[in-house]
Amino acid sequence: MSDRNLLKSVARGDRRAFDVLYRGYYGRLKRYLARRLPPSHCADEIIDDTFLIVWLHANEFRYESEVSTWIIGIAYRVALKSLRRQKRWFFEPVDECPEPAIDPHRELEERDWLAEGMRRLPNPQRVSILLTYGLGHSVEQVATMTECSAGTVKARMYHARGTLRHLLPMLS
Repeated sequence: MSDRNLLKSVARGDRRAFDVLYRGYYGRLKRYLARRLPPSHCADEIIDDTFLIVWLHANEFRYESEVSTWIIGIAYRVALKSLRRQKRWFFEPVDECPEPAIDPHRELEERDWLAEGMRRLPNPQRVSILLTYGLGHSVEQVATMTECSAGTVKARMYHARGTLRHLLPMLS
């Protein structure tokens, strides 16, 4: 059954459909959050809070985007709220499928170098870059997830690239 059909069933109160949707997204959200949260932060709690929102608001989904974009966007916002409550922010770029390294030490140095540059970006710019380049989401999907316009996402990415272009040479 497609995610759209599952969500329609969830909106009608179908607990089995909810269970299928939860199990289908649990691992994906766990990996997504584990790479972006401090080790002490509990991804399971964020996933549970995310799916509580899905359960309560499934009938409000407008089907203008993918269900996955909507659910990941909810998880993103729940994680941000959780981090703000603790007054901490951490968003580490990580390759989902890293290429085999020719020189593992050089690759590690380059990752650290890029991670340091990314850490110095303002949060909205960093998030836009990571969601598009790091996770492969479209500008429209990122706009939906971050609740801003596509133009804002494009502007954030433009400024982030400019900042990195200036900043990275100074960090090497």
